[in-house]
Amino acid sequence: MIRPRVTPEFSIPGTVTTESPQGTGYRRSEQNSTTESPQKESVTPQKSQVAPKNASNKSQVATACVPCALGHFSTSAGLLNEAVRFKKEGMRSNEILDRIGKVLEEQNALERVNLAPGEIADIRNKWERSIAEEALEQSRGLRHKLESIEGIDELEKVAADTAKYYKKLNREWYKGRFAHLGKERTEVVANSASRSK
Repeated sequence: MIRPRVTPEFSIPGTVTTESPQGTGYRRSEQNSTTESPQKESVTPQKSQVAPKNASNKSQVATACVPCALGHFSTSAGLLNEAVRFKKEGMRSNEILDRIGKVLEEQNALERVNLAPGEIADIRNKWERSIAEEALEQSRGLRHKLESIEGIDELEKVAADTAKYYKKLNREWYKGRFAHLGKERTEVVANSASRSK
């Protein structure tokens, strides 16, 4: 049975919100109207009201900067590898130029948002701060190389260097993260790994 439920954070005036009967975590809002307009439906994800397990025992691993850097470098490495596929079309190819533009967007966002000075200053862990600072330097270097790129040979080198750095960043981040999880979380990770064998 579908139960009507009023939730101020998702309610739209003139609508009734009902729980999904399948337990999918989605709710449906139906417009209450006395006019002859057709009813409109919208599906909205529910906010979770369950506190994460062991929220008070959370380890001191920060996640503000470096995981985002991983995402940006992963995207940039992929875009540059894709750009190299079009090398026969030459540097004036829209396929190459558009991908270079996207990489510049990725790195600009990384530098100005995720690795902004305030974000790096908020990192409490020395090991993670050094990774974030190196990622910032690598991002600036990548951006400057792309802004002054002159040919396909350079593009291939930049693509290879970016992929190589992404792999290094990924390994350093995860090794550091797992080394600093704390005893309780380390045991959880080890147990889940042994169960999957």
